[in-house]
Amino acid sequence: MNARTLGVRADDLRSTAGGARHPEPHPERHPERHLERRAAGSTFLADLRVVAGRALRQVPREPSSVLPAVFVPAFFYAVNLGALEKLASGAAGFDYKAFLLPMAVAFAVTGMSRAPTLVTDIQDGYFDRLLMTPVRRVALLLGLMAADVVVVIALCVPVLVVGFAVGVHFRTGIPGIAAFVGISALWGLAFTGFPYAVALKTGSPAAVNAVFVTFFPLFFLTDAVVPKAALTGWFSVIATYNPVTYLLGALRSLETAGWRPASLLEGLGALGGIGIVGMTLALGALRGRLRAGA
Repeated sequence: MNARTLGVRADDLRSTAGGARHPEPHPERHPERHLERRAAGSTFLADLRVVAGRALRQVPREPSSVLPAVFVPAFFYAVNLGALEKLASGAAGFDYKAFLLPMAVAFAVTGMSRAPTLVTDIQDGYFDRLLMTPVRRVALLLGLMAADVVVVIALCVPVLVVGFAVGVHFRTGIPGIAAFVGISALWGLAFTGFPYAVALKTGSPAAVNAVFVTFFPLFFLTDAVVPKAALTGWFSVIATYNPVTYLLGALRSLETAGWRPASLLEGLGALGGIGIVGMTLALGALRGRLRAGA
């Protein structure tokens, strides 16, 4: 049996004193040993890269965790556009295609995290094995979040392509598109603290799924589909205090209004508030799990 059959490269073989050659443990088959070798004497960024790299390698093997995040927002975008474009454009005199696009992008990236995989790692004991390695504990969480940001940025691309295909244009040009994707990625990162907090606290897949369910009222009790000026009563009041409203406003300003510092600052302020809460909960849950395992 050669090295290729064993699933390792020839230069990964290690010589023994007797001249026999044995393969090093494959990082995917014995990941805790791989992390231990890499983490010993390494920097925080190296630890982060190892954890994020493993998480990203798992994404192509789990397409069911990513593909719905593209198809469902695209479906909602197409349905709302087909049903309401004529009515909304005629009443408000604006480009409804551009108005809806931030909704589709934000919907795609919200809740996109490796929290369900973290639950699996906790349940099968892999997370406890990681705790026996020298890898920095906070890197076990932040590495997963770094991988989430990469996935979120990738998810923005197909949704934006759909928008461009139906005629959406950015008044801010290519820099505005980059800022649009950046703000969307920050939103995905800000929200992801909540499912990670629940995953670390409970180790329950049902509890993590419940976090994603709570996102729907948070998202749709905004001006996601109808301009805020058209909202009335209690719905308008909730939308005014809903931070997602200001996220959508910041994204829309990049499309139709140009560089408006006030809108961008409001959106970034909403992101910062949610991010602080989510990150505080996630880090607190991580500390609690570390104490419980000590």
